[in-house]
This record gives sequence, structure tokens and C-alpha cells, in this order.
Amino acid sequence: MNHRFSTPSKKALMIIALSFFAINNSVFSQYKDKGFKINKMMQLYHDYGQFNGTVLVADGEKVIFKKGYGLANMEWDIANEPNTKFRLGSITKQFTSMIIMQLFEEGKIQLDDNITNYLPDYRNDTGQKVTIHHLLTHTSGIPSYTSLPNFLKDVSRNPYTVDEFVKLFCSDSLAFEPGSKFSYNNSGYFLLGAIIEKVTGKTYETVLQKRILDLLHMKNTGYDHHETIIAYRATGYEKTPNSYINSEYINMSVAYTAGAMYSTVEDLYLWNKALYTEDMLSDKYKNIMFKPFLNNYAYGWGVRKILLAESKDSLQVISHGGGINGFNTLITRLVDDKYLIVLLNNTGGTALNKMSIGITNILYGKPYEQPKKSNKDK
Repeated sequence: MNHRFSTPSKKALMIIALSFFAINNSVFSQYKDKGFKINKMMQLYHDYGQFNGTVLVADGEKVIFKKGYGLANMEWDIANEPNTKFRLGSITKQFTSMIIMQLFEEGKIQLDDNITNYLPDYRNDTGQKVTIHHLLTHTSGIPSYTSLPNFLKDVSRNPYTVDEFVKLFCSDSLAFEPGSKFSYNNSGYFLLGAIIEKVTGKTYETVLQKRILDLLHMKNTGYDHHETIIAYRATGYEKTPNSYINSEYINMSVAYTAGAMYSTVEDLYLWNKALYTEDMLSDKYKNIMFKPFLNNYAYGWGVRKILLAESKDSLQVISHGGGINGFNTLITRLVDDKYLIVLLNNTGGTALNKMSIGITNILYGKPYEQPKKSNKDK
């Protein structure tokens, strides 16, 4: 007796095809509806003068929504687009922590080593107490140079070598015992950059390019220099009660590994996708990198649980914001469902966390708060 697998009839094939089409059409409709709501909300934020930049929202392997609002350059009336390049500010820290973790995985550094093991010219009395782990988690006790009372006026506009800056502004006496307290600290991440350069024998910019940007084909991301001509780079502005002004100049050698990068929403989408793989770092070491310590801060990321609106359901959120003269940024990773929200703004500080929460509730079909005009805009 011959045993054969029966071939599906044309009718059966048609039913399968229609079912597949219906499922995909339903998913497309959901994405379209979410995108419509996100656009409506972000357009209102823009109309009320509270957002001027680009947005990208993704679900796993798909981009649900991306759009620019307002102007990248107000003097030439050039619009913000998804490929517009923004200064990232402290989002840079997650790239710095990734390189540190790569060097740790390769056995070139140890997280519990004192920083004087790598920076022999650093002051010994404090350097013997502070570890790389302390620098990564903002628990070193070293005062942050951006908190200096004269920072903007006397420090931020001048060029420095890495060694000069470490000696002048990252070597103050400890404010508290290392590991005992959380205090957000740009000096710690500047020191991590100095350590990367000592260990590799290369500039941070070169190491960043080779280990991350080239690997992930992030062609619109880099270490910013004011003097370099960079296509599609947004200008930074600050909002005043009546209008906007150009932001104050800052020399990017001061921001360095704590905040000197630029990127686009599209390139940060590539970065986010790679974080779910072992392309840059094995899962074992990523688990260490994303483990939260004091104030729910891990290595270059905040890690916490949030509650959805009108729900008892909580979501795991891995995120980080950034701020640098004229720019305000936020990357939010909702890792349970691999959602991504990227907000890049070029008109100074604004309520990006509130916008991200609104988008999160839209993604999960929950009620969300509509933007409101501030008193000065009414």
C-alpha cells in the first residue's frame, strides 16, 4: 500500500492565505492606530512648545513610528527628520559602560580594581579607595565637575587633554565613602574614559568607532567635535519666555565619555537591537551590566519597574536620559515586550519622561495623559 501525504486543496490554501492576510492586516491596523495616537500626542507637545526634535518607537524588529517635529536649524528653516543628528549628552554613558564591560570580559580590567591600578598618576589617597564599579554606579564619592559653581563660565568653553582635565577637575577629595551612597557623577564617567585609553593605548573615539559603531553599522553616530562639519547635525537652542536663543557653546573635550556623542533615532534603534544579541557582549556580562545597585542604577543605565495606567501590571524598564547645552534626550527600553522609545530634542530641557510614559500607555492600550499648555503658553 502506498502512503502519501495528501496535498491541500485550492480551497484550503485559499483559507490559509486569507487567515494569514487577516492576521497581518490586524497587526498593521494596530500599529497604524498606535502610530496615529503617538503622532497626535507628540504634535500637541510640539504645538505647545514643549517638544522640538525626533521620535522613534519600535516593537521588536519593527519600527512602529518615526517622525521629526519642528526645526533642526531655525535660521535656515530646516526641518527635523529621523536622520537628523542630535547631541546625546549622558546617553553616551551606556556606550562607555559597554566598552568597559568588553574589556572586563577580555580580562583586561577588573571591576573591583582600584582606579590607581590604571591611572598611576591619580592621587593615591582617594584612588586606592575607588573602584571601577564605583565609577560605573555613581557611588565613588568623587565630586562631579559639572557641579562646580564656575563650571559653565570658566570651565566648559575651554579645550583640555584628558590627563589635564582629570588632574584639574576629577581629583577632588571624596564627598563620602565609596559605595555608601549614590550621587550622579560625570567625573566618574570621565575617569572611565581615561581608563579605557590607558588600557587600549587608543583614544576613546577610536575605540568607540571600532568596537561598537562600525560593528553595528551606526554610520550616523560618533564623537562630536564643534569644528567638524557633520551633515544633518541639529543646532542646539534654549527656550526663552518669548522665543528661542542659540545655546551656549561647550567644548566637547569637557563632555568626553560622559556626554560627547551624537546620534539619530534610527541609529539608536540599531543599538537597541544589538543589546538583545551577543554581538558586542555575552549574555553573562550583559546581566552584570544591567544589574541595578543604589538608586536602581546599573552600569550606564537606570533599571526599574513601572506600573501601567489603571493596571496592576508592572513593566521592566531600562532607560537613560541626557542633557547638554541645547539638547535633551531619552532612550527607554521596555524589555518585556522589546518595545523601544527614543526621544531626541534640540531646544533644551523638557519633560521627555512624561512623553515616554504617554507613549508607553499607548503601546499597551491604556489611558494616557494628553499634553497641556503651560501657564506661560496660555
